[in-house]
Amino acid sequence: MSDRHHHGHDHEHTHRHPHRHSLGHRLKHLLTPHSHETADKLDPALESSARGMRALWVSLVVLGVTALAQAVVVAVSGSVALLGDTVHNAADALTAVPLGIAFVLGRRAATRRFTYGYGRAEDLAGIAIVLTIAASAAFAGWTAIERLLDPRPVQHVPAVAVAALVGFAGNEWVARYRIRVGRDIGSAALVADGLHARTDGFTSLAVLLGAGGSALGWQLADPLVGLAITAAIALVLRDAAREVFRRVMDAVDPALVDRAERALLKVEGVRGVGELRLRWIGHRLRAEVAVVVDGDATVRQAHAIAVDAEHALLHAVPRLTAALVHADPAPLPGEADPHLTLAHHMAA
Repeated sequence: MSDRHHHGHDHEHTHRHPHRHSLGHRLKHLLTPHSHETADKLDPALESSARGMRALWVSLVVLGVTALAQAVVVAVSGSVALLGDTVHNAADALTAVPLGIAFVLGRRAATRRFTYGYGRAEDLAGIAIVLTIAASAAFAGWTAIERLLDPRPVQHVPAVAVAALVGFAGNEWVARYRIRVGRDIGSAALVADGLHARTDGFTSLAVLLGAGGSALGWQLADPLVGLAITAAIALVLRDAAREVFRRVMDAVDPALVDRAERALLKVEGVRGVGELRLRWIGHRLRAEVAVVVDGDATVRQAHAIAVDAEHALLHAVPRLTAALVHADPAPLPGEADPHLTLAHHMAA
């Protein structure tokens, strides 16, 4: 460690004590290893994964029963609009599988090969969900076009209407549940899955319109509604793909960055905030930041400020489970900022 780089501090546990500490606490903090995960921090993380798993299995059951009921009506009615809705509901239910695997993997401890753990498995699950939505859109569109070219009457129209209402009710309930839990635990994949279910609910209502058209004797109503459902699925695909793409590219809400900067600037001894990075690993956030401290501060003093900065971050930023804080001395008059100098050399 060079004399300019005082401190890199990485903690992964919950702090329920004030930001300022006694000298004895700071000495103990300095002399103990700076990378450890305690039960205090792992418990909320495991609980969030457990909530995600619970949301997945409950919604899997609800959507599975919904799709099964609709499939029976499809078999007797021949409605391609309802078929598209049923396939989409079944696909939505099956997306619980990759997400469930991701949540289970996310509980595994980090290894020497996967030093950040397995949280990014959620991003892979998100990609699988996007591909599933795309496949269901292609199937629904192909079926609707085929029926548009070869129109056939829809049988048992009242049963189709009832199945459409059942589809709407089941999907809307699942959508609300998944979105609420996904936002609570910070899972972009689960939120995307919830949005997927919500659009399924509206497509079920579109099936109801198709049933009404068929009851009036308009045979093209059913395949046209099937095409409308395909368009609706495509819109969900766009939104879900954008959400998953941002997560894969380590995008975060800029408001979180602003919140972290404000918290750091309130810490006693922090003169400024340098490079600040936040990234999602699954549904947990990790931070890396350089803070500027007095150039005359000792290593112990810089360490204590970094500890307080880390605690401030963990308390201020929701779902932040780890923070690496690096203390830099304020440059002397005429002295270049070491980070800017390093960036210049790397660019060259």
